[in-house]
Amino acid sequence: MKIGTVKEIKNNEFRVGLTPDHVKAYHSAGHPVYVEKDAGIGSGFSNEEYCSAGAIVLDTAKEVWDTVDMMVKVKEPLEAEYQCFHKDLILYTYLHLAADRPLTDALLSAGVKGVAYETLIERDGSIPLLAPMSQIAGRLSVQEGAKYLEKPMGGSGMLLSGVPGTPKAKVVILGAGTVGANACKIAVGMGADVTITDISLPRLAYLDDIFGARIQTIYSTDSAVEKELAQADLVIGSVLIPGKKAPKIVKRSYLKNMRPGSVIVDVAVDQGGCCETTHVTYHDDPVYTVDGVVHYCVGNMPGAVPRTSTIALTNATLRYGLQIAENGLEEACRKNPVLYSAVNTYNGKCTCFNVADGFGIESCSADQLF
Repeated sequence: MKIGTVKEIKNNEFRVGLTPDHVKAYHSAGHPVYVEKDAGIGSGFSNEEYCSAGAIVLDTAKEVWDTVDMMVKVKEPLEAEYQCFHKDLILYTYLHLAADRPLTDALLSAGVKGVAYETLIERDGSIPLLAPMSQIAGRLSVQEGAKYLEKPMGGSGMLLSGVPGTPKAKVVILGAGTVGANACKIAVGMGADVTITDISLPRLAYLDDIFGARIQTIYSTDSAVEKELAQADLVIGSVLIPGKKAPKIVKRSYLKNMRPGSVIVDVAVDQGGCCETTHVTYHDDPVYTVDGVVHYCVGNMPGAVPRTSTIALTNATLRYGLQIAENGLEEACRKNPVLYSAVNTYNGKCTCFNVADGFGIESCSADQLF
């Protein structure tokens, strides 16, 4: 199978779908690999490194798209890339279709086999291709939130840890999954006053066992969220329903009771955001203010640390990618049924129920199509 990767064109996105080490893995397994010139520069990988690993470096993205059977990317294709789609192309990347009807329609129209990192669910219920970016985004969320709490950045002027004789900043984390747990780890480590909410009591019990008296766990209800936000200096939105739009648990009306200069970091923005006032921002213009509350809603947060992010992501995606390359998508799914969960589009059919349900379109189960 011909494998390819191209330079990401999303604003300030520096990650790349394949490292030279992982190019070598595909090449050693007998699969030719095509890489767009300078695709890895943002993550610190040179064209020479790709060539040494066995890749064929092509001058343009279109040449790569037109050549390969499977495209390995990081971010969802943008409109300028839709023209590169073709029938039976396997697109292996983050898709986040629930928040992107135009991309969904383009994939269906072209007959692309869309394999989404974020919906691959293992037998134990884990989401292994989302986990490394969730870990990074969770840790970054507190780092970025702390920065925008600074007065020159538009914040209230609170230091997360405080100092002896002053109050610590209150951090409220909405959602206790991978993002929330990693945000909690950093916020506790920085000395903040941390509260984390979720609707899963077992998950809250797990975090209570880990962090003990250093955090407060709260069962998430509308009333509880509103109350916690009124006391918060920094809010981390980390709510996830795989393949589905994030629920809007932070209502616009809650903002008027929040402290002026408080900060919301909505990590769920890729799935539409968990705050009613969320809209996507980019690293070169990451924040805006609504009702005195600073919003940080960058849709590709891990792109700020591309070296770490690329290595972490490609370590996770390689195993499944090699299975697809070796067997073809259909046979790979039959041999490893876990892969069915990652197939979002197939030959003009939507195969992710949550995406189809959100758009009111027909869905078909991938394992019934092939």
